[in-house]
Amino acid sequence: MFENIQKKLSLAVKNLAGKGKITEKNIQDAVRQVKMSLLEADVNYKVVKDFISKVKEQALGKAVLESLSPDQEFIRVVKNNLVELMGGEKPEKIIVSRNPGFIMMAGLQGSGKTTTSAKLANMYQKDGKKPLLIAADTYRPAAIDQLEQLGEQIGVPVFTGDRKNAVKIVKEGKKYAEKLLHDIVIVDTAGRLHIDEKMMDELDQIKELINPEEILMVVDAMMGQDAVNSAKEFNSRLELTGLIVTKLDGDSRGGVIISTRQVTQKPIKMVGVGEKIEDIEPFYADRYASRILGMGDVLSLIEKAEKDIDQKQAEEDAKKMMEGKFDLDDFLKQIKQIRKMGPLGKILEMVPGMPKENVDLSKGESEMNKMEAIISSMTLKERRHPRILNYSRKQRISKGSGTTLQDINRLLKQYEQLKKAMKQFNKMGKKKFLGKMPFKM
Repeated sequence: MFENIQKKLSLAVKNLAGKGKITEKNIQDAVRQVKMSLLEADVNYKVVKDFISKVKEQALGKAVLESLSPDQEFIRVVKNNLVELMGGEKPEKIIVSRNPGFIMMAGLQGSGKTTTSAKLANMYQKDGKKPLLIAADTYRPAAIDQLEQLGEQIGVPVFTGDRKNAVKIVKEGKKYAEKLLHDIVIVDTAGRLHIDEKMMDELDQIKELINPEEILMVVDAMMGQDAVNSAKEFNSRLELTGLIVTKLDGDSRGGVIISTRQVTQKPIKMVGVGEKIEDIEPFYADRYASRILGMGDVLSLIEKAEKDIDQKQAEEDAKKMMEGKFDLDDFLKQIKQIRKMGPLGKILEMVPGMPKENVDLSKGESEMNKMEAIISSMTLKERRHPRILNYSRKQRISKGSGTTLQDINRLLKQYEQLKKAMKQFNKMGKKKFLGKMPFKM
């Protein structure tokens, strides 16, 4: 989502790099480039104006003007101000201390509110809590059915009441939660295509009824400035405690995540980063600032690897590779492990220094699909002993996987090169090599 803004900001930095001396004009040009990149990313105009004013003031300071690497100093200034703009270095968590504790979800229709409610319930359940979902969206067709299906999927009960009167459903759901000792109650309220008085009156009644510790608005990153304006209106009426920004895996330009905090003065507490029920995570302003500036996000990458990759399996694979016992069956397992982490583009965005320009990530995804299809079309014996793959076997695999003989030969060549490389590392000393690995893979 940050590809366009990264390109623009990198131009601003390139204009400063390699200069023997930084002048006020150099800084003015760089600041102008930053301003244009933020406006094109659909960041609120007033937010951009205040941000640029701070950056310009600090960039013209002595530390930048006298620096031996002014481009790096300029990046530091921009990054620090981005972090401050989006909420500071310390993330703000969802806080529920009562028993039961109520979380009220609000937002416009299509923002992903119902799915996000289920994602939160799933997160709390994994944390050892006993959540309950209350289906209080009686306006959108099939909203209650959708929440029931999601609840069944994650094993969390959903209270639906009479399915007609939202306030009555919440009132009865509250009693139900207290009776069955649910410690976290997430109320999915009605989403509309636009904000209206009837909708807000209903939300006011529900708020008064449950006295929620958290009132979270779900904001669609794809909506741009409309999402920011809606958040501002919801906040003025409900006094939100925080925001959850969804669809960050989509084609949004990034403006929502940069400007929402400043416009509403409410923190972004969580972000939705995919369609899977597990694809929700805390919002770290410093990590997103790094990604916006194309500096990667190593901490999130490591956390993602630890969460999605079977560490025991990864260690076994690493040991096999070093001993030269790594076969195509192990190779297939590794491909599946990597796929768990999400699309390649999403992973590469977290890697510092990874070139993003002129890189066709779709080819990488396509190649991984081919590899998986080819190996899955082999017998277990063929995976473990690829040298037995003669012409007739390859023809059968080609038909079964929908690939060509060239695709199969290319895969086998890559596999042999990998084995050869591992043998060379083994000669260098496997303990020394494994000790340098950032994480086991």
